[in-house]
Amino acid sequence: MARIKSNKYAGVYLNHLVSGDISYSINYKNHNSKKVWVTIGKKSNGVNEKFANTKRAEYVNKVKTGADPLEHKKKKEIVSLNHLANVYFDDKADENKTNDRQKGKYKLHIKPVLGSKDIQAVTKDDVVKLQKSLKAKDKAPKTVNGAITLLKAIINHSIKEKDLKLINPCIGVKPLKEDDKRERYLTIDEVKKVIESVQGNEILYHFVKMALTTGARLESVLHMQKKDINLNNNSVTITDLKSGGTYTAFYDDDYKDKIESYTKQLKLNDYFIGGKAEPIPGRTMRRWLKPKLDELFNVGLEIDDAKNRVVIHTLRHTFASQLAIAGVPILTIKTLMNHADIAQTMRYAKLAPDQGSEAVKGLYR
Repeated sequence: MARIKSNKYAGVYLNHLVSGDISYSINYKNHNSKKVWVTIGKKSNGVNEKFANTKRAEYVNKVKTGADPLEHKKKKEIVSLNHLANVYFDDKADENKTNDRQKGKYKLHIKPVLGSKDIQAVTKDDVVKLQKSLKAKDKAPKTVNGAITLLKAIINHSIKEKDLKLINPCIGVKPLKEDDKRERYLTIDEVKKVIESVQGNEILYHFVKMALTTGARLESVLHMQKKDINLNNNSVTITDLKSGGTYTAFYDDDYKDKIESYTKQLKLNDYFIGGKAEPIPGRTMRRWLKPKLDELFNVGLEIDDAKNRVVIHTLRHTFASQLAIAGVPILTIKTLMNHADIAQTMRYAKLAPDQGSEAVKGLYR
């Protein structure tokens, strides 16, 4: 039935429902002098004409003071960046081999600053502030850029896959200049110093030895399992968590005896480093080994001196550098490093003792 105007109160209307109940509504003019209708409630719920009139008076007074009486109804559920991150990591769980590492990166670098913020309220300035805050904490340019890249990917995923209506606030944020091509590698004497410094710690010893022997990256060493090690041909199957797939690396006879002795107590699926059913987290290994490397090699060096500081990745760089110094062909080094592109390996060519000079001598005689 149509609304019936109240005989007692202006702007109050009654609607007699088929069920026998009565619904009460009001109208008022908003800031633009446009008539607005609002349903207050039913008689069965305790609403009557007087109550409806009181609510109308509240609405009219709010308009007079410049407030919007319906603001509470217009508020939408806030979708935070944390929500978008959860969607991203859940969707990528099966395809992203570094999902746990990316989760850690988000939790450490992004979540504390922007995690709880409404994604619709995140601006380019907010992203720049995040960038500056990470830089102020002495994070390396590569780390800062990686965090911003992850943030951009999280937001883009919801834009492309979840129909989020938003212009990505990361667009236009300039990455920091990276000059982190590590030139530092360990000499043979320095390698001996590192090994000596961890000799009393079985976990650190085997990590350092395996990293220097195979040239594998941090996470790849930590994810080696007993079943990956072949004692018959001195080889180990490496899982490349950065690019995917596996490849074969080798160790010498001197280290073989220690590996054989150490792995006797392990089950096939136990992780070589630590000897447990779960791998040691990369951040834990960094926390354990970094102080030793700093004490041995980094005293007096700035935190952002990536070219000269010795870090865990220096062990991989040392492996390739010492191969080149020993005269191992660059294509062999490429294979042992599992480089996807020869250009990655060519940086070590300058360390080769000959570099072709002997081949050229007497070429046309």
